[in-house]
Amino acid sequence: MHLTIIGISDENTPIFSSEVKERLVGDGVRFAGGERHRELVEAQLPANASWTNITVPLAPFLQKMRERDGAWVVFASGDPLFFGIGNTLRREFPDATVEVFPTFNSLQLLAHRLLLPYGTASVVTLTGRPWQALDKALVDNQKLIAVLTDKVKTPSTIAQRMLTFGYANYTMFLGEKLGGSEERVRELSLEEALTADFIHPNCLYLQQDATRPIRQGIPDAEFQTLEGRPKMMTKMAVRLASLAAMDIRNRSVLWDVGACTGSISIEAKLMNPLLDVHSFEVREESAAIVAANARKFGAPLTYHGGDFGGADISAIPKPDAVFLGGYGGKMELLLDKVNTVLADGGIIGFNAVSDTSLGQFAAWAESNGYQQQASSTIKVDEHNAITVVVVSKKLNGS
Repeated sequence: MHLTIIGISDENTPIFSSEVKERLVGDGVRFAGGERHRELVEAQLPANASWTNITVPLAPFLQKMRERDGAWVVFASGDPLFFGIGNTLRREFPDATVEVFPTFNSLQLLAHRLLLPYGTASVVTLTGRPWQALDKALVDNQKLIAVLTDKVKTPSTIAQRMLTFGYANYTMFLGEKLGGSEERVRELSLEEALTADFIHPNCLYLQQDATRPIRQGIPDAEFQTLEGRPKMMTKMAVRLASLAAMDIRNRSVLWDVGACTGSISIEAKLMNPLLDVHSFEVREESAAIVAANARKFGAPLTYHGGDFGGADISAIPKPDAVFLGGYGGKMELLLDKVNTVLADGGIIGFNAVSDTSLGQFAAWAESNGYQQQASSTIKVDEHNAITVVVVSKKLNGS
């Protein structure tokens, strides 16, 4: 198979070089691209051109390519190797010969309009992808962030997430329908972006106005706590020891069951900004407390209120790490539920405050085939000693 992948602007009728024009003629050549690409290039294709629309999901299109081997010309937006279909085609057809003819991608065009040094930017794509890459850029205090959007993760939803988690220290520079007659470039505050109207497709830059400290190892006194129960939280020394024992930097999805003030969730997110953190807590008053702490320390997370034991967890990303911070006298019930979704090789962390709770947790772990990975006892100031325990789920039940 021979693939010619040609990048074009989404708005301007392309003017092809003589080298590219040579790829547009010849018997047996098949063409593919989005519907908008077809509108832009159709007049320049051979009269007998065979065209296949590229739509999401890509599986039917890729199957058609496999069934019709030979030469294909694929049109894409901008640079096909910049988070584009060129990467997908190279992965799906590793034996194909590939030629790529790029043009400017949308973020380059926007940087040119704004005279931004885009080589210094942290590039994030949210096109059909989760939030974690943006979370990392924000937590890491990046001064210039380039963002590819989609119809769900729009400039307004991006602004909302940033303001929710305390990242009001950025200005948004937005480019819409770049390269054509309807092009629009604007500077917006995040507050303005919440209610502004947007034309798709668009992309944006976030430029930092003021730096904020990167926090890891947050003093306990800085957290908002339950009214009248200031000591009811995992202390910093125990928090850090627990997350280190859980190897949290190498985990993907954390469930913090019994989150209380959110201290474990927040510290975990700041240690590993790519971590997808889900905090569960039955106390109604904790919703506002966790939200306030997450905003204060800049830790994007997802909060789930209500009784974990009775909650519908089917739509929540499955964890490879769980911290059991509270269990309300129903330890086995909650652990049994966790066990149904925890990935093979996943881990459970637990802080035992008594020999009774430690024995209960150890008995459950043994009866369910878990292996102990870590155990240490820590005493902080006048507080009771805490035993930090981490167990892992055996691979494939072995």
